[in-house]
Amino acid sequence: MNAINQAISNIGVVPVIKLNHPQRDAAPLAQALCAGGVPVAEVTFRAAGAAEAIAIMTKTCPDMLVGAGTVLSTAQVDEALAAGAKFIVTPGLDVDIVKYCQAKGVAVFPGCTTPTDYHAAYKLGLEVLKFFPAEQSGGLAKIKAMSAPFPMFKVMPTGGISLKNLKEYLSASVICACGGSYMVTADLIDNQKWDEITELCKQSVDIVKQVRGNG
Repeated sequence: MNAINQAISNIGVVPVIKLNHPQRDAAPLAQALCAGGVPVAEVTFRAAGAAEAIAIMTKTCPDMLVGAGTVLSTAQVDEALAAGAKFIVTPGLDVDIVKYCQAKGVAVFPGCTTPTDYHAAYKLGLEVLKFFPAEQSGGLAKIKAMSAPFPMFKVMPTGGISLKNLKEYLSASVICACGGSYMVTADLIDNQKWDEITELCKQSVDIVKQVRGNG
């Protein structure tokens, strides 16, 4: 795997974040995640100011891997990269966006849930795929089934992941890392519950270490 993919795999969990007040919350959120041992974030373009949030988080914690999620256009790719994003995540497999990211040398994780998606990803030479929405699309059972004809991929499931099923997902060798919003819910962020976010990250890291023995 390339350096970004390997770094994300080593961390094991990727907080998927929607920030409504980036100027207020981006910096303390970055600090809370890093304090919990999760120096990575997928900041989604589902909220205005996503690029601003990426820039603030990157400046606050320079060693943190901050990426952009819910990217729907090459214009958003440019906006995210200008803000300092280290990777791009798309909800579906958009060939144009993938090729655009590859031409710029940036890691991209497209959402894939079908054999057709996987086959297209294979032709694009991708290593890691986002499996979204994970639970609603068949969960770990489908991910394992899909890995039979496509053993070359590692998968980052997102959607329906929580502390309750994190260990089960991470125990599968096909899983690169798990994306989730359980440690960065709207309630936690909007009410600035930074200590709770840090604690949830620590619990997540403990599960990663239990499963992978890297700590």
